[in-house]
Amino acid sequence: MADPSDTPQEIPLEEAAKYPLPGMAAPGGLAFSPDDRLITYLYSPEGSLARRLYAFDPQRGEHRLWFAPPEGGDTEDSLTLEEKLRRERMRQLELGVTQYAWAAQANHLLLPLQGNLYAGTAPDQPLRRLLEGQGKPVLEARLSPDGEWAAYVQEAELYVLPFTGGQPRQLTYGARQAGKTHGLAEYIAAEEMQRHQGYWWSPDSAWIAFTEVDEGHIPVYRIVHQGKAETGAGAQEDHRYPFAGQANARLRLGVVSVMGGEPVWMDLGPEEDIYLARVGWLPDGRLWAQVQNRTQTQLDLLACDLRTGQATRLLRETSGVWINLHDIFYAFKRPLGPPYQGREGCFLWACERSGYRHLYLYNRQGELLRQLTGGEWMVDALAGVDEAGGQVYFTATRHDPRQCHLYAISLAGGEPLRLTQAAGTHSVVLDHACQRFIDTHHSLGQPPVVTLRALQDGARLARLYDEIDPRLPALRLEPPEMVSLANRHGTLLYGAIYRPPAQFGPGPHPTLVFTYGGPHAQMVADSWLVTVRMRAQHLRSLGFLVFTLDNRGSARRGLDFEAAIWHDMGHLEVEDQVDGVRWLVAQGLADPARVGIYGWSYGGYMAAMCLLRAPETFKAAVAGAPVSSWDGYDTHYTERYMGTPQSNPEGYRASSVLSYVDNLCGKLLLVHGLIDENVHFRHTARLVNALIAARKTYDLLLFPDERHTPRHLKDRVYMEERIRDFLVEHLMYSED
Repeated sequence: MADPSDTPQEIPLEEAAKYPLPGMAAPGGLAFSPDDRLITYLYSPEGSLARRLYAFDPQRGEHRLWFAPPEGGDTEDSLTLEEKLRRERMRQLELGVTQYAWAAQANHLLLPLQGNLYAGTAPDQPLRRLLEGQGKPVLEARLSPDGEWAAYVQEAELYVLPFTGGQPRQLTYGARQAGKTHGLAEYIAAEEMQRHQGYWWSPDSAWIAFTEVDEGHIPVYRIVHQGKAETGAGAQEDHRYPFAGQANARLRLGVVSVMGGEPVWMDLGPEEDIYLARVGWLPDGRLWAQVQNRTQTQLDLLACDLRTGQATRLLRETSGVWINLHDIFYAFKRPLGPPYQGREGCFLWACERSGYRHLYLYNRQGELLRQLTGGEWMVDALAGVDEAGGQVYFTATRHDPRQCHLYAISLAGGEPLRLTQAAGTHSVVLDHACQRFIDTHHSLGQPPVVTLRALQDGARLARLYDEIDPRLPALRLEPPEMVSLANRHGTLLYGAIYRPPAQFGPGPHPTLVFTYGGPHAQMVADSWLVTVRMRAQHLRSLGFLVFTLDNRGSARRGLDFEAAIWHDMGHLEVEDQVDGVRWLVAQGLADPARVGIYGWSYGGYMAAMCLLRAPETFKAAVAGAPVSSWDGYDTHYTERYMGTPQSNPEGYRASSVLSYVDNLCGKLLLVHGLIDENVHFRHTARLVNALIAARKTYDLLLFPDERHTPRHLKDRVYMEERIRDFLVEHLMYSED
């Protein structure tokens, strides 16, 4: 990286609004074909958001374009409402080809695009159109494991279609008439539980498990498109939004034959007010389901009989605070080797009973055989299992919670073996034979590089992607400096400092804190994504010192660290951010009279709370899409941390921005999209009402056509200009 003195005087503001971010146009959607002969991926050779489908042949070292969208594919304006909402739940910005899927057991590929389905078998043959949506959105298309059937949801019902073509077969009925859906994940599952699926193929391709979702009893929350010229149905949206403490969707889990017929409904227990967290199939043909109670303090892993729907509980997890959901469940297809004497039906599971998420091995009856991993670090994800070799592969924080590496451990026990050596963040995809893996590696000083590596020792076999973004040489981005500090209670916290260029001197500087601060997120990591926070880089180039701190409540530090905020949000997080600023002041880096803060979503909530609860520290704040009162947010997220408004009224009052508006003496800019269906504009409107009642001055920036994630370039550029001007006006220059 360049010396700071060589950094251009100002990084263009437009770079903070463009996507992909500099260096982030790397391939995505990486996968091995079922026979492991190909690696497929989505990529834009011109470095835009519009992606195409490519295939790489490792044996020949050749890349081939397989599919480019007709007429360039989708744009933000051409997408259906259903697709726009799906992309919001997925936090997806890419366009063109955004999804595809291989069958599990056959070289058959399915690709949905513009309401149609395309199918293919090899990149030397063009994809053929399998289904034309005819103006009716085709959702959640996936192939059966044997590749002979494509399933999808259309107009709230589940269909199957032969891979060779023909007439679709409808498998479920009566949903639309009853105001229900079949085969789709409900809002809460997709937004807060990271369960985006609503149906699951059986391993033998003969059955499909699916959810029936009934939201008819949830009151409609209407969002009006105030910026549209037209009126009527096209200018409004009706959402069944489950507010904290109020009704959730009612769910049933059914199984139906691919040949049709009446579904069999699974018995998920006596409680009706539950969450269906995860679903899958066991090798013996039973269906498994994870069922979480409303308070999220208990989770049951059930095995269900397809003929009767009767469920057997394999295990139960409990917690004194909450249970974090994950995707770590693996059922073994063959008997285990020594030292387990050929036990059948065993499975891997992960939980946080030790305070950190670790791997455990269970027998068929749900009895613990062995804890595989342990220590004051956490397993992030299960990457793969080599049953024949008795090896389990996973990613974890073992060497540094700010990094992510791939490890292997034997089912017989022992110490984990680290397979990725380069410092930073590694995202991996294993092949089916457990011989190779795709490694997408990046760090503070390294944009993403994609390589093919040997699973045995991590040796590089091929380089798939290592292109240099042409913007980077001119930008000369300076990675932030990683720091650690202790808060007032002695707890170790990690931070990142974006220092101004050398011409601005050693400090103290006008200082901006960039925050998220909420659970399930980590902002300080050895990751290129941290370096290319382009708003921070732009503001740094203007002479601001920008600082990010992961306060208590943040992710990847263990359950105790995360659960410090239980039933009391916006308190300890603010304390830690104040302690971070005090540390900067003590280092001579921050001017205590010129400290501001900005953030989005939970970060917007944090920015407002810091300004109002610590006015002696923060003089200005930009609060983007903030939650102003937790009774206005959804059930699964809010109740996990806060309980319900009925069970914890004082906690809700103390955790609300509305409770502290009388403290406002600094400058506040509120930013919100008017059609945000996640954090409704109602949050900012309620805060504005409270500010008016308290006769407090504020600034307001609205975007009539934006949701929770601003997507239109013109809006993002304008937003960055307004935020920059606000921060410069109120913080750049000392009053004296």
